[in-house]
Amino acid sequence: MRETIQLATHRDQELVDITPAVRAVVQRSGIRDGLVHVYAQGATAAIMIQENWDDSVQEDVIAFLSKQIPKGVWLHDRQDGNGDAHLKAGLVGPAETVPLIDGTLGLSTWQNLFFCEFDGPRGERRVVVTIIADAGLERAAG
Repeated sequence: MRETIQLATHRDQELVDITPAVRAVVQRSGIRDGLVHVYAQGATAAIMIQENWDDSVQEDVIAFLSKQIPKGVWLHDRQDGNGDAHLKAGLVGPAETVPLIDGTLGLSTWQNLFFCEFDGPRGERRVVVTIIADAGLERAAG
């Protein structure tokens, strides 16, 4: 089963909690056990599992990446000024895979899924959520 989540971002760089939207896709799927693959479409965006309790963690991620990969010093900046966004997205990575256990995302208490915007704001960003059922468990349950 596959669904695309659409979202807008509001800052140049930000982490957007997409966990509720991913949970809604899982619920609609009816699949109880398997894998949930979450993929950011776009060369300047990424997906990250990170702490959900304190927003300062997300701000720290942005600050750390900005210090390590500053704006305006990359060859690609000559093209469209977003060389840092491409490097940050590549470093963090476009996807995460989470186990689906009894119809629930296998995240810990303090983990959520975040869409990482590195070249915003954008009116439309897309995240592809693919749910793969564990065929052995699904047959056993059926």
